[in-house]
Amino acid sequence: MSQPKTLSEPSDFSDIRDWVFDLDNTLYPHHVDLFAQIDLNMTAYVSALLQMEREDARKLQKQYYLEHGTTLQGLMIHHGIDPIDFLERAHAIDYSALTPQPELAAAIKALPGRKFIFTNGSVKHAETTAGALGILDNFDGIFDIVAADYVPKPAGSTYDKFMSLNRVDTKKAAMFEDLPRNLTVPKALGMKTVLLVPQNIEATNVEWWERTTGEDDHIDYVTDDLTAFLKALI
Repeated sequence: MSQPKTLSEPSDFSDIRDWVFDLDNTLYPHHVDLFAQIDLNMTAYVSALLQMEREDARKLQKQYYLEHGTTLQGLMIHHGIDPIDFLERAHAIDYSALTPQPELAAAIKALPGRKFIFTNGSVKHAETTAGALGILDNFDGIFDIVAADYVPKPAGSTYDKFMSLNRVDTKKAAMFEDLPRNLTVPKALGMKTVLLVPQNIEATNVEWWERTTGEDDHIDYVTDDLTAFLKALI
């Protein structure tokens, strides 16, 4: 079984023309922890919707996430909620922890070809996040959960929809993600796959599904520094 590489070489990515990036915990480091705010908002939503205690609401929220890819998908299937209202409430967060990242912006801009954000969040959340990082203008498009008809990654149909809409040649594309399971389909489609992990992951509070295992042949590269990884390619 091959181990993911930790260092990138320009020759490894010389044929890549489409660069696809997840958003949360990928385009900014895990320790920024914006998702902690989103997580609290989702728990509060479930608690209010179903009149549940917070602890029970969180358990159901995580159950839906694991079973359906997102809490939103589970709530739509089982409770018929309004997805737009949910997304607005979930992403009502403080973005001030994000600061402009000029080196990351320059590295993304220098990549040859097109760049996309592919997120299970909303366009508004992606635009606000990327805007705060100072990298928004370097992307050619954002594919969000609405464009995916609310069917989240890692569903194969959602990757197919993204690739078809943007006419991506998967043999000349790379995918950057923070969740190992979201790289399984891209690898099967022929994409190069890069997993973003937290710096000092052993000391970081991450869920079990965020960790790599001994069965990660679908991951080509692992890095805890996106900027450095991209700069090494240009």
